[in-house]
Amino acid sequence: QVQLVESGGGLVQAGGSLRLSCVASVSLTSLGDMAWYRRAPGQQRELVASFTTRGRTNVADSVKGRFTISRDNTKDEVYLQMSSLEPEDTAVYYCNALSKFLPREYWGQGIQVTVSS
Repeated sequence: QVQLVESGGGLVQAGGSLRLSCVASVSLTSLGDMAWYRRAPGQQRELVASFTTRGRTNVADSVKGRFTISRDNTKDEVYLQMSSLEPEDTAVYYCNALSKFLPREYWGQGIQVTVSS
């Protein structure tokens, strides 16, 4: 069973920055596409940023220019660098990975990010 563990969340003032980290229990090269999602209170889950096994990245319009997704295969970690944070970015952020070989996906437990105005 693949485990994803997020860290790096917390409380930050508007305009500040945070970097979320997601550590996988397996080599990232054994996983398929990976992504960060978020769910704000009372709202549906939203795709924030993702990258494919081919190296293509995608960032939601709502965070474009402020958030960056990256990875370090040597550490089996995926990152979400968040800058110029806004109160609207307050949400629980989740790391997600697709299985490369099975119709299965994996989720982290989620981590809270709170941006105060």
